[in-house]
Amino acid sequence: MSGDVVNLRQARKAKQRLEKERQADQNRLTFGRSKTEKTLTKALNRKAERSLDQGRLEKQDDRD
Repeated sequence: MSGDVVNLRQARKAKQRLEKERQADQNRLTFGRSKTEKTLTKALNRKAERSLDQGRLEKQDDRD
């Protein structure tokens, strides 16, 4: 009937360290890019958006 004893303080600190590491990984992906990589990504996003908009159908207003 006895379980493992867990030190709650250590568990809480381990959880905080893990969360900080996840945030650091996200920040490395978001902010750790060169200017050329950022401009390339921006250009690709603009091209994809234009391509998507070209295929969009316009609604016809038949109320006239």
